Amino acid sequence: MASWDDDFNTFMGADARPSESFIDRARAAPDDDDDVDMGDDPGVPRHAGPAHVAVLGQDVAEETAFQQLIRHWMNERHSPDILPGQEMLLGRILDHVRKQSNDVELLRADPDSSEEEHFRIMLVQTEIERVKFVVRSYIRTRLHKIEKYARHISSTPDVHGRLSKAELEHANRYSRLVEYHFKQSVLQSLPEQQRSLEENIVFMPPMVPSPDMQRPVIARALVDCPPMRLPDGTATEMKKGEISMTPYHVVEHLLLRGEVELV
Repeated sequence: MASWDDDFNTFMGADARPSESFIDRARAAPDDDDDVDMGDDPGVPRHAGPAHVAVLGQDVAEETAFQQLIRHWMNERHSPDILPGQEMLLGRILDHVRKQSNDVELLRADPDSSEEEHFRIMLVQTEIERVKFVVRSYIRTRLHKIEKYARHISSTPDVHGRLSKAELEHANRYSRLVEYHFKQSVLQSLPEQQRSLEENIVFMPPMVPSPDMQRPVIARALVDCPPMRLPDGTATEMKKGEISMTPYHVVEHLLLRGEVELV
């Protein structure tokens, strides 16, 4: 557990603050409740106040923290570009996982724990592993994009705000290492006019890869969306619940506003 926490904090650079344990919530939860509701925790970032509920709709506003994480995870996996990071949300979830794990260890060590309590402990441990899997996959997806588009990220200030401080430092450092490797292994042996990584040749892939904004994605509308312009010049609208396949750049602004999700 400690090594997983350390890896998370090192990469995301997020400080987890103390919060109330939710082992009691798991014990008192209804039988059909398969998720942890952290909506009442003041430390959990909320996407919706009363005014925002009217915009995004009741379903999105009532998402639990873990449901929000799953939505951001799926968006990150399906998006060709790196999306704004969710350090605060991840930090709060990790804090809950730490405290839940500590409480589980205390209960396991208690000789007076009943058989029913041990069964509940097993369920809680399964839930912890489920949350940790999603967090790991989310971070690895972002890390893959950061390393793949490191030079593009480093040279594009508009993207910097989407990354945590640790992520941006990693992108800059990785970009410098790759550039140094290319120069030492190949570029220094080429004619001077061909040594630049910025060179773009017609019908040849660019030296510096960047996200393919033309890549088709499948988006589902979370609300009634405003008109969007398609590549052929026509306009279309997506009603709440509708699914559409379209180039990513067409729905990018809707995704960043939380009006659609990628599936």
